[in-house]
Amino acid sequence: MPPPEPARRDSAEDAQWSRPECQAWTATLLLGTCLLYCTRVSMPVCAVSMSQDFGWNKKEAGIALSSFFWGYCLTQVAGGHLGDRVGGEKIILLSATAWGFITAATPLLTHLGGAHLVFMTFSRILTGLLQGLYFPALTSLLSQKVRESERAFTYSAVGCGSQFGTLMTGAVGSLLLDWYGWQSVFYVSGGLTLLWVCYVYRYLLSEQDLILAVGVLVQGLPVARDTRVPWRQLFRKPSVWAAIFSQFSAACSFFILLSWLPTFFKETFPSSKVMGLGLSSVFALCLGHTSSFCKSVFFASASIGLQTFNHSGVSVNIQDLAPSCAGVLFGVANTAGALAGVVGVGLSGYLIESTGSWTSMFNLVAAISSLGLCTFLLFGKAQRVDLSPSREDL
Repeated sequence: MPPPEPARRDSAEDAQWSRPECQAWTATLLLGTCLLYCTRVSMPVCAVSMSQDFGWNKKEAGIALSSFFWGYCLTQVAGGHLGDRVGGEKIILLSATAWGFITAATPLLTHLGGAHLVFMTFSRILTGLLQGLYFPALTSLLSQKVRESERAFTYSAVGCGSQFGTLMTGAVGSLLLDWYGWQSVFYVSGGLTLLWVCYVYRYLLSEQDLILAVGVLVQGLPVARDTRVPWRQLFRKPSVWAAIFSQFSAACSFFILLSWLPTFFKETFPSSKVMGLGLSSVFALCLGHTSSFCKSVFFASASIGLQTFNHSGVSVNIQDLAPSCAGVLFGVANTAGALAGVVGVGLSGYLIESTGSWTSMFNLVAAISSLGLCTFLLFGKAQRVDLSPSREDL
């Protein structure tokens, strides 16, 4: 027999972080998100140099760039489910350990044989598989540990790491490219991730909790938390579909720019450094119609700031709609975005190669972003939908 509602509410409140714990975890997860994007952007930043070394054309570079999303789209739902089941912080730590090691080892993999594109594609698929666990597990973690009134701020603060990470790799990565070659970008980003893992393991997680999480993953040990997801009930709500489609649009647009902007800056302004990446329909259109390096950097950098609004809007909205299964629902939404990234990044490479112009890619990004915005404004709501019909209005 399930415990009474007040008892369950008290139990959930006891499991939430205290204010000092929340501050410590917010700062740590901000850095973790930053490093996640440092490793993710390593390939786009190095794409031009690697293409020159290995003789890749735009279509082949598009395959290497989009291969990350082939893996990324496969583990979103699993990441949310595992985060809801064993705790998002454990899933984040275990996955970060693996993707940090693979990133640091990537330059070695490309020299195992002559099929550089095959090995690079394999490495990026593995990285995508592991990083696909991160944001659904993060969503699950914050929905369980952070007070409802503080979720928007906390998620936005942690989500800023994606912008800091892309800017850091764009700026510092271009210097590493000039000084030490493209291999150094992978070594540094992967090595820093492993240092972050060591810090989290030593100071924020107990060894017993981590052993329990590994046992659940490896042996399928039972846990007390009920993991049933009311899929039929969720997918009957237009607000759920609006959140999914908005996440789809935001992720697709961001992934396209994330993958191709370093190449755009390198080819369009070969004597300058790559300093900005980002998202927004207006600034994407502006990027397609300027020949000034300073304006291009401004438009791209301004887009990065606007992307943070998605974290406090659509991403938090999923937690509001279904806090009991926020991780797995976010996984569904981000799977849609990752699938769009596979198609969008590859299609962008084809458009650039076929038209000989970057404008077509920026127009595509602007159209996708605008469509997602309109859908969310029309159908998006914050009313909880994971409760039984008799309790929805309580």
